[in-house]
Amino acid sequence: MENKVVAKVNGLEITENEVNMLIQQLGPQRAAQFKSEEGKKAIINELINQKLFYLEALDNNIENNEEFKSELEKAKMNIITQIAVQNFLEDVNVEDEEVKEYYEKNKEMFKNPEMVKASHILVSDEDKAKEIFEEISNGLDFAEAAVKYSTCPSGKNGGDLGFFGKGQMVKEFEDAAFEQNLNEVGNPVKTQFGYHIIMVTEKKEPAVSSYEEVKPELKRQMTAMKQNKLYADKTEELKKIYKTEII
Repeated sequence: MENKVVAKVNGLEITENEVNMLIQQLGPQRAAQFKSEEGKKAIINELINQKLFYLEALDNNIENNEEFKSELEKAKMNIITQIAVQNFLEDVNVEDEEVKEYYEKNKEMFKNPEMVKASHILVSDEDKAKEIFEEISNGLDFAEAAVKYSTCPSGKNGGDLGFFGKGQMVKEFEDAAFEQNLNEVGNPVKTQFGYHIIMVTEKKEPAVSSYEEVKPELKRQMTAMKQNKLYADKTEELKKIYKTEII
């Protein structure tokens, strides 16, 4: 893709890539303000300003300035360090066979607990909860009832709470949800938050994630662990060559 030149300052080119890069550096919220044509013009003007300061600094022999030399040396050191570490670790690889072997030996680590997906309607009054339960028993759609009556923010989504496992909800709610049959609307349950009418819409039995499911993330983690160990071993080796002291 062509990197279009959008401005020049004394022969120095400013390109679309520079404009887009500066916009990205502003962060998501501020960047949105500069995506219009007017916004991009403002960014181009800022880049022009920066080039003007750069040219004046060169004319004033900033390269002979001691502060500049010091900052340049620090930047040089950081770049050299980053490239050296990158080059040292770039060939680190974990073979698929290693990942598979680790998975087979540690399957318990990839066990997913029993989970349920439930919707609920929350009200503060027991009598009101009983009335709503009767309405649902007589044919009112559960999701409609949730939108109409529930004081929980989930009400606007039909009461949907998504999947949750044991230990994620208050005990009374959890016990009722895990004991209920699928698509059954249970009697109101009291918790510290009020009275809940619960409907379990899906259940997941305890299961071990398959190798294919966990392989990408597991390989990434194992590679990082291998890199960390090599990095630590290398630094210990280098300490024997270069004198190191903490003062």
